[in-house]
Amino acid sequence: MNAPIRRLSVLVGLLFASLLVSTTLIQYVFAASLNARPDNRRTLLSAYNRDRGPILVGTTTIAQSKQTKGGEFTWLRTYPQGKDYAHITGYFSFFGAAGGLELAENSLLSGRSDKLFYRRASDLITGRKPQGATLKLTINAAVQKAAVDALGGQRGAAVAIDPRTGAILAMVSNPTYDPNILSGHDLSAVEKAYAALNADPKKPLVNRAIGGNLYPPGSTFKIVTAAAALSTGRYAPDTQLPGPASLDLPQTTTNLDNANGRPCGSGTVTMTYALQQSCNTPFAYVGMQIGASALREQAARFGFGDELAIPLRVQPSTFPATLDEPQTAQSSIGGYEVRVSPLQMAMIAGAIGNNGVVMRPYLVQSVMGSDLSVIEEAQPERLSEAVTPTVAAQLTAMMRAVVEGGTGHNAQIPGVAVAGKTGTARHADGKAPHAWFISFAPADNPTIAVAVVVEEGGSAGQEAAGGTVSAPIARAMMEAALRK
Repeated sequence: MNAPIRRLSVLVGLLFASLLVSTTLIQYVFAASLNARPDNRRTLLSAYNRDRGPILVGTTTIAQSKQTKGGEFTWLRTYPQGKDYAHITGYFSFFGAAGGLELAENSLLSGRSDKLFYRRASDLITGRKPQGATLKLTINAAVQKAAVDALGGQRGAAVAIDPRTGAILAMVSNPTYDPNILSGHDLSAVEKAYAALNADPKKPLVNRAIGGNLYPPGSTFKIVTAAAALSTGRYAPDTQLPGPASLDLPQTTTNLDNANGRPCGSGTVTMTYALQQSCNTPFAYVGMQIGASALREQAARFGFGDELAIPLRVQPSTFPATLDEPQTAQSSIGGYEVRVSPLQMAMIAGAIGNNGVVMRPYLVQSVMGSDLSVIEEAQPERLSEAVTPTVAAQLTAMMRAVVEGGTGHNAQIPGVAVAGKTGTARHADGKAPHAWFISFAPADNPTIAVAVVVEEGGSAGQEAAGGTVSAPIARAMMEAALRK
């Protein structure tokens, strides 16, 4: 072979080797990233032409795929319950899965999860068209509806859990949106609707129950302060505490006042009475006595700082890392920089009702195949022990006093013992406070724990208080759960 032919054969060989290498890279090495590109129309069309699995609440479908006739899209994703479950479902459009379970469990709903490998192999052998998995949720439809109806048009959120298991029974965020307008086949209409929702200053796409900017908890945090104090062994529910109208704070000329500007009781009260009437000065005093570290550690035992997925990502609640004494006093009554999600506050109430044990919250009860055979079943999981059973019993009695003869009387249910705590959280000058209520029932053996927050007092505005605005919403949710 002469030199020119040899050089040509080497060049041809290199070209074939380059082609083999590039094909291998594209098909195996870069395949996942190429498929995930938002501008990959082929991948998007493939996803939109797959029968995505439904999402169920009981026997009711809250997300489903309907087959269409003609056009380049085979399936249309629809949400029969619309706004009522929008933040739970999220939505699926030509542009992909966004928010809620559509995003968090996309691989299961699309049928691409490794958990469905054997079913995909069976489909390939039998010639059946592949289908995504079915998700059956823990949501109690009656409790969800009660939360939606009672919250009405007010901004805020409501969450209910089963304190024994951590199963989420309701999760509502207001304002909400209709996911159907984001899942249509008219792409220009979808883009326009998304742009409008994203630009809305009320942020309807944000799930306030588990995310967003989080909220100051106000006086509901006094439960954490009481738990920390009781856990030291130096305090009891009947321990006498100073309750002046105004508490002189060290290191500052600013004092901390009771909300009504008057002394708590006679000026010296038990911890139970201070909680019952939601007095600020006794709990600020206790907070400074036990110190910031004890409060921070107690908050952590309730779940503050934990990275949770339900499977939706939950924004961790926070307690300040460093505090001086005045800041400790403010934090002990749920002020300063303490920030929480409604789910976190439901977990606190649930832990007290569950003998001090915090259960890991979850939203998906079971994953099922297209034939409704169970692929995966959720199992309750213990997250932590926030307080001892003895302290939990003490807190339960104190929270019952709040409902039976204190600020939470609007949460009373005839024939049912309810434990609860009100909260009114100042958050910005000139704006109405957020109204809170957390509770569980029946108090002696709870099957539901609730947290409700209504932003800026809702319809009550500046006159809002947790006991008047949020307690009735919590009561409606508990009644729905307990109704036979």
